[in-house]
Amino acid sequence: MRVLVVTAVPVERDAVTRAFGGTPEVLAVPGADLHRSGAFDVLAGGAGPAAAAAAAAFALASATGSASEPYGLVVSAGIGGGFAPTAPLGSLVVASDIVAADLGAETPDGFLPVTALGFGRDRFTPPPALVREVAAATGAAPGPVLTVSTVTGTAARTAALLAAHPGALAEAMEGFGVAEAAERAGVPVLELRAISNTVGPRDRASWRIGDALAALTGAFGKSAPVLEGWNRHDH
Repeated sequence: MRVLVVTAVPVERDAVTRAFGGTPEVLAVPGADLHRSGAFDVLAGGAGPAAAAAAAAFALASATGSASEPYGLVVSAGIGGGFAPTAPLGSLVVASDIVAADLGAETPDGFLPVTALGFGRDRFTPPPALVREVAAATGAAPGPVLTVSTVTGTAARTAALLAAHPGALAEAMEGFGVAEAAERAGVPVLELRAISNTVGPRDRASWRIGDALAALTGAFGKSAPVLEGWNRHDH
């Protein structure tokens, strides 16, 4: 089975492809380069849900319109912020739910998600069996991962997110966009994050990006057989 992995930036893409060894084949798709290693195509689609959705959609459409095997799974992957103390620096998180945390409306009574407004959706649920298998293979904690368009930088915003999304483990900026594209193509989606910083007051000096990227490489090294061999019809 072919797997499409969508990251935000080239350093994340390269961290993923290092897990597969060798030199990836570089293929052009609209707006990006795919780095192909065996069954895995990895691209850096850009930061934020809109860029991620566009990149994933183009890659999925290119595969559908070509003679090559279509994708059987899409993975949103990269580094992200972890909510303390459940997702410490350098740990891994696999999304049980991919949640659009700031898609909706502010009201005098607080934030309303887009679903409460009567249209759209604010979450996608990856296949639970696949989440369990990836968690078992990598040691990742399963739980909700929030997609935000603005990285959280205050204690007040952190508290508001946790109040609105109890049990959330991490935040990142691309998962929901990738999930939107995958859903419209009829392909299952997964989100896997390595924790580079703690969600809260912004302290750039405390971030551990190198450690998180190394953890991301390790995660794909351990989960590659699970992802490549997974068949949704078997679960």
